[in-house]
Amino acid sequence: MVFSDLLEQVGSTGRFQILHVTLLSMPILMMASHNLLQNFVASVPPHHCAPHANLSMSSTGDVLRVTVPLGQNGQPERCRRYTHPQWQLLDSNSSESLMEEDMEEIEMQKCKDGWDYNMTEMSSTIITEWDLVCDQRALKQMSQTTYMGGVLVGSVLFGGLSDRFGRRILLQISNLMMAVGGTCTAFSTSFTMFCIFRVCCGMALSGLVLNSFSLIVEWIPTRVRTVVGTGTGYCYTTGQLILAVVAYSIRDWRWLTLAVSLPFYVSFLYSWWFLESARWLVLTKKSELAVKNLKTVARINGRHAEADKINLEMLQESMKKEMACSQGSYSALDLLRTSTMRTITVCLSAVWFSTSFAYYGLSMDLQKFGVSIYLIQVIFGAVDIPAKILVTISMSMLGRKPSQCGALVLSGLMILINLLVPYDLQVLRTSLAVIGKGCLAASFNCCYLYSGELYPTVIRQTGMGWVSMMARFGAMVAPLVLLLGEDSPWLPGFIYGGAPIISGIFAFFLPETLGQSLPDTVQDVEDRGLVQKKSKTLPEKEDLAKKDTGCVLLNEPV
Repeated sequence: MVFSDLLEQVGSTGRFQILHVTLLSMPILMMASHNLLQNFVASVPPHHCAPHANLSMSSTGDVLRVTVPLGQNGQPERCRRYTHPQWQLLDSNSSESLMEEDMEEIEMQKCKDGWDYNMTEMSSTIITEWDLVCDQRALKQMSQTTYMGGVLVGSVLFGGLSDRFGRRILLQISNLMMAVGGTCTAFSTSFTMFCIFRVCCGMALSGLVLNSFSLIVEWIPTRVRTVVGTGTGYCYTTGQLILAVVAYSIRDWRWLTLAVSLPFYVSFLYSWWFLESARWLVLTKKSELAVKNLKTVARINGRHAEADKINLEMLQESMKKEMACSQGSYSALDLLRTSTMRTITVCLSAVWFSTSFAYYGLSMDLQKFGVSIYLIQVIFGAVDIPAKILVTISMSMLGRKPSQCGALVLSGLMILINLLVPYDLQVLRTSLAVIGKGCLAASFNCCYLYSGELYPTVIRQTGMGWVSMMARFGAMVAPLVLLLGEDSPWLPGFIYGGAPIISGIFAFFLPETLGQSLPDTVQDVEDRGLVQKKSKTLPEKEDLAKKDTGCVLLNEPV
């Protein structure tokens, strides 16, 4: 008997698993709201310099005409005004003759009296709150970079801590941290304070993702991992649509931030119900508590007779091999200690970095599409639905590796092709961007499941923390790349498109995990890699390899 058999004995797809997965998926609905919140709370409204403080005129149009020059697009310039009001512009003839002159001859100055904003889309944003425009416009991208920096720090911190202290307690801390951090963000009195609490929210989000994922995967059987993994991915997709609706209803950035943070207080309260992973408990020498949890699962699933049969000896026998291999302590160095683990870690690092890099490069600048940000948010969220259906079918039929490679390469091609489309063909450009974003969402859906299957239980959280850190590093860099577009408009798109194609090549070197049991130790990973190498060179010995390693290699869909 192995642990998967013991899980089947207590009920692997019963009431407990349904309730367990459902409750763990609820906070995921609101994760997209924090990841993409920047699109709305930092929306840049049309703006121009405020008129001179001592200027008093009855007509707003006349004030604008004599104080702010027109740009090449015929709209008032955003960052300059006339040093002195140009009263002659009120005369139409003088205005026409002046427009023909070299405007540089007229003395200009920066917006010394602030800016006037067109608040049609939002009643207030952090841009209008702290005037993050013109010379301060880079701070908008900096706020998103600092948030992703928090996600990066959280992926490292929570990944290691949950392997040491358990998934359940770190999940509780993450829920509370997200709720409190979001509430404090909503009541920030300065931009610095806003960024600090956004960092806290980013750290909490990493803890939520990592520990929710592990608790889900470690309590369900192999045969339903793909379906469950895709289902939780759809929660994030649904969250993008929820964000569009909530943001459309709440136009004030403070109330919007508060609205997407309050639900985490609820998830914190019910997170005390969750049971710690029995796999983790056994491997950290807490077998008595693991037996208690398994008995609880069996009773919830209505298998009272099976609950009475479970004892410490049965559990230790089912995990005998794993316990023998996990006597020592593990660290991040174990991600690179063996040849197979090195290949997995390097390739997954490239996959996660480029997926997140390109994903947030497309998703965090919705205003460039020239349509309502609420509409484009719905479109970008809705495209994930067919994309994840297709990648789920592909992962089950073709395998994880070809699905991961295909999603990355196709997304990169869509972004690069978009560079060749003229700017006036907005519908075509938007359509290509939507397809590319859908492929990147499919890649995310695949790599979460794929990575969890590649890393063994003893360092799964450490491994997931590492690749998550690489993803957040990519998300941190993505907003900064947009700044390169001021000098070379084509350069950000070229970088966003090239990165996924390169990482798709890296993904080709990953081992396939379709239909295989979760590895519990590093040795399991090495054995699986050895089996796959033998199966390529000596197919006739495949059955013997399966018997020697205890791996289950199925050719049928999971």
